[in-house]
Amino acid sequence: MTARAGSSAGAASGSPAPGPPASGPPASGPPPGALRRPSRHARHRRKLVAAAALLAAPVLAHLGIGAATRIEPPPIRAVAGEPAAGPAGLRVLGPAYARRRGRILEARLAGSPEEIGHQHGRLFYPEMVQNEGTLHEQFRRYVPVAPLRWLLMDLSRLQFRGVDEGMSDGVRREIAAQARAFSPDPFDGVLPTYHRFIFLQSLYDIALSFEHSPLIGCTSFALTGAASAGGHAVLARNFDFEAGPLFDEGKAVFLVHEQGKIPYASVSWPGLIGAVTAMNAAGLALVVHGGRAGEPRAAGEPVVHTMRDVLGRARGVDEALAILEARAPMVSHLVMLVDAAGEVAIAERAPGAPLHARRGRGKVPLTNHFEGPLAGDPRNQRVEAETSTHARRRRLDERLAALPDGATVEAAVDVLRDRRGPGGAPLPLGDRRAIDALIATHAVVMDATARVLWVSEGPHLAGRFLRFDLAQLLAPTFDPALDPAEPEALPEDPLLTSGDYAAWERAGSPHAGELGSNASGSSVGDGERGRDAP
Repeated sequence: MTARAGSSAGAASGSPAPGPPASGPPASGPPPGALRRPSRHARHRRKLVAAAALLAAPVLAHLGIGAATRIEPPPIRAVAGEPAAGPAGLRVLGPAYARRRGRILEARLAGSPEEIGHQHGRLFYPEMVQNEGTLHEQFRRYVPVAPLRWLLMDLSRLQFRGVDEGMSDGVRREIAAQARAFSPDPFDGVLPTYHRFIFLQSLYDIALSFEHSPLIGCTSFALTGAASAGGHAVLARNFDFEAGPLFDEGKAVFLVHEQGKIPYASVSWPGLIGAVTAMNAAGLALVVHGGRAGEPRAAGEPVVHTMRDVLGRARGVDEALAILEARAPMVSHLVMLVDAAGEVAIAERAPGAPLHARRGRGKVPLTNHFEGPLAGDPRNQRVEAETSTHARRRRLDERLAALPDGATVEAAVDVLRDRRGPGGAPLPLGDRRAIDALIATHAVVMDATARVLWVSEGPHLAGRFLRFDLAQLLAPTFDPALDPAEPEALPEDPLLTSGDYAAWERAGSPHAGELGSNASGSSVGDGERGRDAP
């Protein structure tokens, strides 16, 4: 190009050009000193390189985040063994077992952290695959654009890269054994198994860190002394969690025997034996409610594992409060505690704030707002202004005030199934201002004195409540093969037999009382029954 341009310039000035004469017409070119424009090919090549760089940058960033945030499992002792079929539908693995009780799974897990993790991963492998697959389907449904899903996953990995640091060594070893037992892993391409299980074990805290958490909706109450039959200490709760039917249909009662700790029973789902609703063999019962105060933290001990430690070490409310006071929570929440002696306390917890305990006796209600020093927190005030917490609390106060002394378990279940607003005003089925908004994944009545659980079979609270005798089930000598009889049950709600529930499902299972929409508790008339509120 340089020689040809020089030749053309010489011809234009009349001077002889050096070298042999051109054999064809003079080559055209820019005037002397002019800048040459890149060829079309060069311009397109630069655009392609720039486009490739733009496309590669997110991929490289994604790979870099994956490498930098990977949570590695601790070294663990290998555990072997596969489930074997036993009598009466039992699945048995060493001292552990799983069986169906009506529509509820019942399982015993026992031994060291590695043994419990292995038992969990092998006994519940089919259920865990189904459960996690449903979660991924929901994620794809609500975030249909794949690059956006990757971005959200990367942001979560960055934000919660240290979430395992607040877990005890025993919990990490248990999760590592559970991850090793979860084989083959159909979701390994999403995140490595152990890393993913750490996130799943922290699901409650991660969900509560969202401003519009699906966990701000639970209702509980305690009955002690003359308020309950025989003077028993009773704790009743609805666990409202709008994460699809998976958690309702696949609920489990875990009977956990950790080495050197008090055995306990937890109502949750396969994959999680941390506690949100539980009672131990000493008669300490607890429930966790979502709340909103303080600034969520990405590191710390997930609440479900704090509750496990409380159940494994505390025999009464005072010991439980001492354990809670010594732990730093990741997210704000409320814990209602009841023990066999009839003591009741509500622990209000938030990151960076001292624990505040409210004591009570007789009839003690709880929904989702703080009433102690955190009551003035702007986040708590938003919960009070924008959610159904006050509407449910007013209705709960009315129902408890109307309960005669000596209330039975049946009476407690009837309160949990209440679907009216304050003053008895009718509400549409599924209205979140009702105590029973048809969103609970489980409901439980715990008799701490008798060590008995009554657990909702589903759907929601409409099905039977099955009886689990923990005095028997948590005994070290209990043999499930010698106990084939179906458990006692309280009858299903007439809502199922009347056809109203089926009609509600055919209408799309509408839920009125959305956040910010008439959540203050004003009633909805009969003419609006079945309609979905805006």
